[in-house]
Amino acid sequence: MVLAWASAMGAPSRPVEAESGTAEEGIIVAQRRSGHVTLMDVARACGFSVSTVSIVLSEAPLSLNVAETTRQLIRAKAQELGYHPDAFARSLRRRRSQTIGVLAYDLSDPYCLPVVRGIQEGLQPASYLPLLMDAQTERRLFDKYLQMVLERRAEGVIVIASWVFDETDLLSDIQKNNVPIVIVSRDLTARGVSSVLVDNEAGGALALRHLHALGHRRIAVIRGPEEMFDSGPRWAGIQSAAAETGIEFDAQLVFQLPSLVDPASGFEGGLDCARRLLAGGQAFTAVLAFDDLTALGVVRGLVGAGLRVPEDCTVLGFDDVLPAAVATPAITTIRQPLREMGLLAAEWVLSAVEAREQRREQMPLLHRAPPELVVRMSSAAPAGRETQNGRELAEVT
Repeated sequence: MVLAWASAMGAPSRPVEAESGTAEEGIIVAQRRSGHVTLMDVARACGFSVSTVSIVLSEAPLSLNVAETTRQLIRAKAQELGYHPDAFARSLRRRRSQTIGVLAYDLSDPYCLPVVRGIQEGLQPASYLPLLMDAQTERRLFDKYLQMVLERRAEGVIVIASWVFDETDLLSDIQKNNVPIVIVSRDLTARGVSSVLVDNEAGGALALRHLHALGHRRIAVIRGPEEMFDSGPRWAGIQSAAAETGIEFDAQLVFQLPSLVDPASGFEGGLDCARRLLAGGQAFTAVLAFDDLTALGVVRGLVGAGLRVPEDCTVLGFDDVLPAAVATPAITTIRQPLREMGLLAAEWVLSAVEAREQRREQMPLLHRAPPELVVRMSSAAPAGRETQNGRELAEVT
């Protein structure tokens, strides 16, 4: 067996048996079952009391009353042993967890990653730890994680919302417990929840105007799933811009994606819509897809049928996720400032936590981020080939 000093004050009394240990300059340091080095371990190694070691390592005002040589010795020994403060114990003392629950609808969706990185970037300077949870587009997991957020006493919650997100009763429980919550990608300000999202209607209009400016008139549109929050506003923006520019949509060129079960469903939906477009034989020179993954599916379907993008057909997406930028051809898209939206969500939730601690009332906030057109390889003028393209499509099918 290995021996360790029993005195918490660092003064030798009688040796006791420890489970395991490491000898440091003749002093045996006990190791906890968890393997983490504790204040008591540092105190034993230094020969000073736990309270003195705690005061020095926490840089409390009282540490100025401790001799400089002693402070240097304690810090050196703590570094040598690999000591790190016990945030869990500190949170119990302060009744503050220093954690923010971050619930994403599906981390495999490229949309979520830039938002999460923005959130992490916003929380890190304030020394808050994001408790990241992936609902995997399952309502059961979503509700379970919200419960866990309450049970773990997270100080705030950020939800990256999607079609899977519903106004669950657990939202009310979070609000009843006075836990600040911010929603990304959905407007729930009517329910008292601060919300950060892109201006979807403006984005839909921006996309249609870009196609019109290039000279496209026969435009196919792939709308998002009916239950997805973004679908309605984007379609409204497209229709508004079409009315302004005099474009009339052919009902046979307007499709709607089915319910999505995972991010790959968008790609498959775009591929299926492209095949249906080709099979219909209607002339079109551009496809305005609901999002980038749908646009990538459309490109796959068109290229698989022998058409070229953008020479034979322009394809436009929405979101500006990474696959859109690195694909061949790179997808022209409507950019959502995803990282910036995550940063703002983190700023708002920390501000709300501070307001709660100061007992200040804070009204729900709403930010609609302006969309941005990003022109890449997948869009070009039709070059007067509308009729020719229609014949080519008929021949291909």
